Amino acid sequence: MKFKFLGIIVFIILAVMYMVGREEVHNLTIAGSTSVQPIAEILSEEFEKQHSGVRINVQGGGSSAGVKSTQSGTADIGMSSRELKSNERGLFETIIALDGIGIIVNTANPITELTMEEVRKIFTGEIRNWKEIGGIDAPITVVNREAGSGTRGAFEEIIMGPYDFLDKIIIQGSNGAVRQTVAGDINAVGYISLVALESRVKALNIEGVVPNPETIKAGDYKMSRPFILLTKKEPEGLIKEFIDFALSQEGQRICKEEGLITVR
Repeated sequence: MKFKFLGIIVFIILAVMYMVGREEVHNLTIAGSTSVQPIAEILSEEFEKQHSGVRINVQGGGSSAGVKSTQSGTADIGMSSRELKSNERGLFETIIALDGIGIIVNTANPITELTMEEVRKIFTGEIRNWKEIGGIDAPITVVNREAGSGTRGAFEEIIMGPYDFLDKIIIQGSNGAVRQTVAGDINAVGYISLVALESRVKALNIEGVVPNPETIKAGDYKMSRPFILLTKKEPEGLIKEFIDFALSQEGQRICKEEGLITVR
């Protein structure tokens, strides 16, 4: 009887030790804008380090996909790099940083500045040769983003308005693909998130304003946009903890280190 009792005690102790040592895993899914995705991945890695048992899955797909996945509940947090459309309202929005959109050309292109009207005319096809705006005598290769891209959505709102893109245009699925195309074609022009800017291409001044954090935060550089985290309702629990982390001093430091403009 004594040994049976001791056995029960040992079993209970071992069971308690197992339960204490067992790590409960909490999963978060973040989906949407491919522009927001890189900073979301970095923030997620740091958040996981500080929260044992938390696993965050960050997926791309574009801003429109981020809105839809948030609305449907497929994602806990959506990502958008454009303002929401009227038919997308109703979600809870948290701006974690600001980003600029850079008009990029090949480094060998002598053009250094354009007006917003000239940019629009290039992408509508009204301007088709670089010599029309002071460049070399060569046809312009226009590179666009895919439909649903947050970068494209912001570009359409800021630059295109009611105008349509020209028919003969190259479509690429990411900032990196646009950058690579422009870097490999002296006559190409495209637009990317300034976070994705590299020395292989150059960003043009727009309306005489240099695209950088200072001019974006001051409101002088007009081609800028918000990086938004979306939730179906006001965030709570682990979702709120992650968003609060993105807005914390550490989270904003990370955003700044990655080339974004902080909001706090």
